[in-house]
Amino acid sequence: MKFRNLAKVTLVLVYLVIIAGAVVRMTGSGMGCPDWPKCFGYYIPPTEVEQLQWQPDREFKKGQVIIVDSTLQVAKMDIRTSAAYDGKNWEAYTKHDYAIFNPWHTWIEFINRLFGALAGLATLVLAFFSVRFWKTRKKVTLLSWLVVFGMGFQAWLGATVVYSVLAPAKITIHMIMALVIVAVLIYLIHTTKKEYTNQTYVKNLGTLLSVALIVTMVQIILGTQVRHIVDEQIDIVGESAKQLWLSDFDWAFYVHRSFSIAVVLLNLFIARKIWKHTLGYSKINWVLFFLGVELLTGVSMFYLDFPFGTQPIHLIIASLLFGVQFYLVLEVFKAKSVQLS
Repeated sequence: MKFRNLAKVTLVLVYLVIIAGAVVRMTGSGMGCPDWPKCFGYYIPPTEVEQLQWQPDREFKKGQVIIVDSTLQVAKMDIRTSAAYDGKNWEAYTKHDYAIFNPWHTWIEFINRLFGALAGLATLVLAFFSVRFWKTRKKVTLLSWLVVFGMGFQAWLGATVVYSVLAPAKITIHMIMALVIVAVLIYLIHTTKKEYTNQTYVKNLGTLLSVALIVTMVQIILGTQVRHIVDEQIDIVGESAKQLWLSDFDWAFYVHRSFSIAVVLLNLFIARKIWKHTLGYSKINWVLFFLGVELLTGVSMFYLDFPFGTQPIHLIIASLLFGVQFYLVLEVFKAKSVQLS
């Protein structure tokens, strides 16, 4: 039971990272820390631009960053500056050429990284606790350590996102990997619960739920592409012209919008099947609730010009919807195995 509770805490922390990431996207803070894993070369990032400007008679540690002529310059060694700037003590940052400091963006991104570190630590603790399952249920131990490596890979992906200056494809992969980690944690939570189940299985229910889960994943991927379109429009028309953010559509937007109808109809059909046969899968109600919120925020963004908070809520609810649907799939196939045994 201790392991299962720890897995639940870890899952919550991973979702907090997803929430923090959504806030980073909403506020445009993805490049708030232009380097990784430090932030402008500091473990605790600066709060004022003066900290990133060259000044005489000031100490800099090796690796700390300053902004010179719109470029990032990195200290080659521990130095104390003299009366004049000496470029020999500095080297240009070569990962990218983004050299803008915004304290709000910096600290939002830094907090996002702190949540990531906390979640990573929780997965490591979970993996150590899983060792006791090695003799009886090796799969639990192996999957727990897989989550640790997954978080490490996710951290590396986060670094590549920064180095690429928020390349859309890398952001999409970063999001998919987060959902994979969520799925493995949910599986661990489900597989370590007590065997008793009061749920029953009917023909094709597992297949229908699996298709609904895949459709949700496709929608999330399409949603990241639509978000990229919005980001490009913001760069062109500005933050204040929200009515123009969706003025330049492409196929991804139309597919994402139209596909949402199919998602709702499919899940309503599944819900009707569960209610009609009194199968006991109460989480289908959460699926419908999350779908309702998704539709509401999606419609609000399109027709009401992106009310505050709708973008991160839309993403967060999508990730929660994926998690509940995945747990439902596990419940259904568990009930099927019990029923057939």
